[in-house]
Amino acid sequence: MTRAEPGDQGIAEVLSTEVICKQPGRYIGWPTITRTRQGELLAVFSGDRDQHVCPWGKVQMVRSTDEGKTWSAPVSICNTPLDDRDAGIIETQAGTLVVAWFTSLAFEGTIRGKLQRGEALSPVQDQWRLHAEKLTPELRDEWLGYWTRRSQDGGRTWDTPVRTRGSAPHGGIELADGRLLYVGRRNPHHDTELTVEESRDDGRSWQQTASIDAGEGDNINLFHEPHVVEAADGKLVALFRYHSPNPETGRQDVSRSFLRQADSVDGGKTWTPTRPTAMLGYPPHTIRMRDGTLVCVYGRRVAPYGEYACVSRDNGATWDTANEIKLASAINGDLGYPASTELGDGSILTVYYQIDKVGERTCLMGTHWRLIPVP
Repeated sequence: MTRAEPGDQGIAEVLSTEVICKQPGRYIGWPTITRTRQGELLAVFSGDRDQHVCPWGKVQMVRSTDEGKTWSAPVSICNTPLDDRDAGIIETQAGTLVVAWFTSLAFEGTIRGKLQRGEALSPVQDQWRLHAEKLTPELRDEWLGYWTRRSQDGGRTWDTPVRTRGSAPHGGIELADGRLLYVGRRNPHHDTELTVEESRDDGRSWQQTASIDAGEGDNINLFHEPHVVEAADGKLVALFRYHSPNPETGRQDVSRSFLRQADSVDGGKTWTPTRPTAMLGYPPHTIRMRDGTLVCVYGRRVAPYGEYACVSRDNGATWDTANEIKLASAINGDLGYPASTELGDGSILTVYYQIDKVGERTCLMGTHWRLIPVP
């Protein structure tokens, strides 16, 4: 066992870090994990890819019935004609699995940019071009957007996907009152809206109920990839990736990209404007432990690269950044999107993507760790 770092004040202990899923020669990214009421772990992600941006991404899922010691082979659960990315998963009180993801045509921008510069496409990119030619306007209209999909038999079969107004990489949550709440981002024509949607029918449909405003000094168009948690006192705490610009260049400066936070005390009807936190990294995923502690995890794409965690013991009013926990180091900045679940013994399993060994592509990894009780 190794003590967590860098703010090591005896608040956490890393037990192990293991590869969960590796697809040789292929790229994996952007996972989420949940633990079902039967004790099964389900992790979803975008797999079987050429690289970070390509046409081939599909939502895949792996299972563990022994608290993460071993994992099944991946199965594909969403495979549209477009690039399927950023999979989130929850289990509702009814036992329904709800997976969220979005589809993308960003790979076409890569092709278009190279052709406009007079550069030759690689053989792989030429396959992308051929695929793009097969995407009719009707297929694009049918599948481009933000989605959720339900399973009522543990993920063996899935309902028809339904659209959502916004999107977030780790999906929504279930509230104590049984509603599903989904804080997302909508960005039509570079006009960002931070959306709040709810479902009162176990994920069969979604209705937007609110929007969240950017705080003073922040640009709404620089917000990305939120996640929300319900604290023990009923407060909703939403955290956001924020692309802080360098004041000299105007470009994103990852060394300044601290998470933003907004709160709701009326069940998501109204929200405070966003405000900066001292947590450096993105995107966030937050869970509430059985003892009420909030645990937020995020990746850091500036040296020292890695996966980090921070806790709040006052329902999100403050975050203990003085004792920030480093869960895992990484080779480079192609990493992150960590998501956590509390295991049966009160320890935590956090999954994320990054490169395991130099020369390989990314894979799905997991760190098993625990918080040390505060006296």
